[in-house]
Amino acid sequence: MPSLKTFRNRIASVKATRKITRAMQMVAASKLKRAQDAAQAARPYAEKMASVISGLAGSMANNPGAPVLLSGSGKDVVHLVIVATADRGLCGGFNTNIVRKARQHIEMLLREGKQVKIFCVGRKGRDQLKRNYNHLIIDTVELAGVKRIGFSNAAQIGRMVLDLYSAGEFDVATIFYARFKSVISQEPIGQKLIPAAIETSATPQTGAVYDYEPDEGEILAELLPRNVSIQIFRALLENAASEQGARMSAMDSATRNAADVINRLTLQYNRQRQAMITKELIEIISGAEAL
Repeated sequence: MPSLKTFRNRIASVKATRKITRAMQMVAASKLKRAQDAAQAARPYAEKMASVISGLAGSMANNPGAPVLLSGSGKDVVHLVIVATADRGLCGGFNTNIVRKARQHIEMLLREGKQVKIFCVGRKGRDQLKRNYNHLIIDTVELAGVKRIGFSNAAQIGRMVLDLYSAGEFDVATIFYARFKSVISQEPIGQKLIPAAIETSATPQTGAVYDYEPDEGEILAELLPRNVSIQIFRALLENAASEQGARMSAMDSATRNAADVINRLTLQYNRQRQAMITKELIEIISGAEAL
């Protein structure tokens, strides 16, 4: 049976841990509101951009002169998988869920005989993927030093992806991230970046006819590269909000678990202490009776 000193040390250690988890929970809660507002503010712009591109691309989908970011390279051999995760842990299953979703996609592509290249945004995703796919990882971008995600961060990643596409390094690019729903719910999703996904449902048939100046091809040539950075920016903002929500929930559970451990250890400590007192009393009484 552990000594009383051992119990006291354990209780003090768990109490110190509880202070840390409670502090991390409060910090995550303070950051969550701003990150959530930023993610929700970016959604309408990103969705409208996708809608406009879908509307413009309707008449150019099969046009030989369509931009390559819309029509694609004409091949479906090399796939770039962009895995966006956090640079820090202690946020529950946030990183693991994104990596699991990406890993399922990677395994499917490999079974189909495709060549896969992995671009990691965030250290945690790279650390998990390199165990099995280290030879497939071509680059990693870490944002640990960035206090607040800005469009410049997404634009930098977007330029790197576009440069790889221009160099013929891949044919299809898909980004994986977590869409923020609530503090306790973050949905890992995959979104195709290149070639641009055309959603017919995003362009309702209203019967209206539009004349574009300049023509659709020139507008798309300008919008499509920017759309890559915008969709990456949206993914980073969604991840930032999801990370803080997941960390807040995880630290709340850790704080509650620490309280349960403290109560259990305190009960064991009191029982052990009472047993020792009872034993000493019995020894004193027995000695007195012997005299």
